Amino acid sequence: MPGMSSAVVDFLVVLLQGQVHLVVKPHTIQRSNRRISFAGLWVQQQDNPTGAAAEEMAEDETNLIRGEQPPALDDPHEGPSRNEDDVEYENPQSCGKAFCDPSTRAHRLIVLVFLCFLAFGSYYCFDNPGALQTQIENTMVITTSEFSSLYSWYSWPNTVLCFLGGFLIDRVFGIRMGAIIFSTIIIVGQVLFALGALVNRFWLMQFGRFIFGVGGESLAVAQNTYSVCWFKDKELNTVFGLQLSISRLGSMANFMTMPFLFTSFSKLYSGTTGLGVTLLVAAFWCILSMLCAVVLAVLDRRAARILKREAAQTGEVVRLQDVRNFPRTFWMLCFVCVSYYVTIFPFIGLGTVFFQRKFRFGAVEANLVDSIPYLISAFASPVFGILVDLVGRNLLWVTVAVVGTLVSHSLLAFTFINPWVAMVYMGLNYSLLACAFWPLVAMVVPERQLGTAYGMMQSVQNLGLALISMVSGMIVDSSGYFMLEVFFLAWLCCALIACLLLLMVNAKQGGVLNRDRTKKD
Repeated sequence: MPGMSSAVVDFLVVLLQGQVHLVVKPHTIQRSNRRISFAGLWVQQQDNPTGAAAEEMAEDETNLIRGEQPPALDDPHEGPSRNEDDVEYENPQSCGKAFCDPSTRAHRLIVLVFLCFLAFGSYYCFDNPGALQTQIENTMVITTSEFSSLYSWYSWPNTVLCFLGGFLIDRVFGIRMGAIIFSTIIIVGQVLFALGALVNRFWLMQFGRFIFGVGGESLAVAQNTYSVCWFKDKELNTVFGLQLSISRLGSMANFMTMPFLFTSFSKLYSGTTGLGVTLLVAAFWCILSMLCAVVLAVLDRRAARILKREAAQTGEVVRLQDVRNFPRTFWMLCFVCVSYYVTIFPFIGLGTVFFQRKFRFGAVEANLVDSIPYLISAFASPVFGILVDLVGRNLLWVTVAVVGTLVSHSLLAFTFINPWVAMVYMGLNYSLLACAFWPLVAMVVPERQLGTAYGMMQSVQNLGLALISMVSGMIVDSSGYFMLEVFFLAWLCCALIACLLLLMVNAKQGGVLNRDRTKKD
């Protein structure tokens, strides 16, 4: 801290020379060639003060004794007086200036760290069941169908909350309190999920997952709102990419650590207690997310006061009457969304046992290969995002991703080729589709209706995930994993047919969904 060290040295020098005039003035760290302010203490160096200067010093000291505020020191470098709330660090060499000024990039980097970890806990705990499928089924003595309901109960509330999340943030809670409330709901849901295992009550575990779902998607809305408020233009694209990467690393960390935690606690606690303690420890990451929400609320409130800006809002306006005006292409995109994503998340949720049974993997390796799509997307999504931005042709990329995922599931269903190949390829295609698909909504729906359009699509997606998760569990119980893969392949064929129809319809309507980069506005 060179600026701080220099100030201390200068202070000691003038103090030892006996040529100091001390005036208490709680301003910032500032240093000029004649004056030093350190730790709220003004130090004015005088060259043998005599006459009027000496009288002025004596008057200031008298005022200090009386408790009166001394007059401002005349200095050409000092600007107008500042409110104590608007603290600024004027010394370019001061160690805290850049990090404490909310208008600087350095300060926004601090915000970005907390922003990326705001949803880390929810992503880590979302796939807790998938990482512990065998352990949960054996410990709680449940069927695969009952196990799959843990994912369904997460999705059910979000068939409605996708519409209400933005409204609650904008009109009821505000972004700061909303993020804290939703992160707290996630903690409550995870704790109830763990308590259900501790007391051997599966219905309580299901209820905990329902509560967890209430907070999970709404917290993601709050995270996106903070991002739009703090970052603009090109920064925003990078921020969204980093958020997705950190979130997916949370999912990956879950698959890598939860089996180890269960094994460790099972040595200390018997029966369902070991499972409950394991899930309770996972709640630590939800607490971390809540602490990030608190820090972000403090930083955002301070920035709003200093920069004189309004509190962040989602900007989404949901009008259900707009739904009837959506074009056919939008509903076809909704169908592609559902028919594709139901082959990804339900499969990952049930995949650990599949890899153990068909490929004879151990629990650790099965969890690792099952989480590969998350790891791939953490690093590939930003790259594919740049690729799609440069090339365009969004609908074509979506079609390519659907075909690639179809190939991946075919390899898993009909061959014994090392599943790492199929899962890495699935992760690449999953990342590509995510980058190319979601911007398509803005190409077919007017800007004023985007809030409703995205809410409707996410609602339909969660409805599909809730239903297909339940059906997937029933298929495994009745017919095994091979028929589950055939079921997923059927959905991917439907998605491919919808993409081909979209390509034809889009060609007749001017090709807006498949323009190359040179034709974009």
